[in-house]
Amino acid sequence: MLTYPLSGSSSELVINVLTMVLTEGKPLDRAYSHNFSGMQYPPAELARITLVTGDILRRLNLYCYLVDIKVEDIERTGSKLLNGWHLFHDLDLPKMEYALQVDSAQFAERLEVAKAQPALWDGCPEWLDELGAAQLGEKWPAERAALATAPKRYIRANSLKGTREELKQRLTKELVATVEVEGVESALEIRSDSALFKTEAFKQGYFEQQDAGSQLVAAAVDAKPGMRVVDACAGAGGKTLHIAAQMQGKGRLLAMDVEQWKLDNLKIRARRAGAHNVETRIIASSKTIKRMKLTADRVLLDVPCSGLGVLKRNPDSKWRDTPERLPVLIELQKDILQSYSRMVKVGGILVYATCSIMPDENRNQVDAFLAANPHFTLLDDELILVAEHGFDGFYLARMERISEV
Repeated sequence: MLTYPLSGSSSELVINVLTMVLTEGKPLDRAYSHNFSGMQYPPAELARITLVTGDILRRLNLYCYLVDIKVEDIERTGSKLLNGWHLFHDLDLPKMEYALQVDSAQFAERLEVAKAQPALWDGCPEWLDELGAAQLGEKWPAERAALATAPKRYIRANSLKGTREELKQRLTKELVATVEVEGVESALEIRSDSALFKTEAFKQGYFEQQDAGSQLVAAAVDAKPGMRVVDACAGAGGKTLHIAAQMQGKGRLLAMDVEQWKLDNLKIRARRAGAHNVETRIIASSKTIKRMKLTADRVLLDVPCSGLGVLKRNPDSKWRDTPERLPVLIELQKDILQSYSRMVKVGGILVYATCSIMPDENRNQVDAFLAANPHFTLLDDELILVAEHGFDGFYLARMERISEV
């Protein structure tokens, strides 16, 4: 956490980002990109700005309650929110022009009330608290609290270019402090406020930024050199590149998605990583999948989901229309699992994954699929809980096709 207040200009930048996210509906990463573009802030100051913005979004309802403002008024009352955040963390107030002041007596009163309401204290909206309690039971309070904490920074060593130990040495020379992550053999945790993407190690493809929990999902695919592997919901391609490294660049790795711009970005990342066996293919219709029936040794389905396991990293999801979208997402997951599983050949393995921690999107989906598809059998599954591991939350299940039908 900060040891001294934000500057006035940094405070205004935080308010601008919050306004874009909360009133204009922009995703947090795009709001950062828009506001940071052309800025000459040093990396450490940008890190401070993202730290404050992220913490406010992780516990937005708490901070709004403490200073008695409404989320929809954030553009007009953002300075009061920033002042309240600094008071909460025992920091001097930032020097902002025309800032709305906080009544310190009322603030202290509300602080005591908030301490007695665990869900509010953890920045958890009512809909999410009800869902988490229903889905996770006694495990939910610990998860709720963990999701209110700041995420750690992890990277994946690209084994196509070198070992994790070699990467660690390279980064040390570039003044980037790292530690190895126990239980995730490809992961390093970043321990310094470093401009990672400006390092030579990044430019030369020696690593990708990827959460340690995400690395466990790709590792479960267990792709071997020479295999035919499909990443059917490739998205930005982090797991695709991890699988390419598993395959040592040998064999065929097909990255598929419904959005061309994501695949175009993946091509750029693959070139930098030296992942020359990655092919991209847009999913234009169901015919794309039918043509590949019973051909793949491995299929990864990292399906669209609520993202309720990655709220530390994407806290703006708490304040979007997630509860309304959830039933639609669950139906989409079911359809993808049923349709895309046809690509797995007999003896091949299907890996179903989400970045959610809710059973309705995870084991319940898998159980329903297996009940309707006895030609698949469950090998194993894992729920990566945030409180237990410290990583982002993920789920993965590995299923083997034992017959054609």
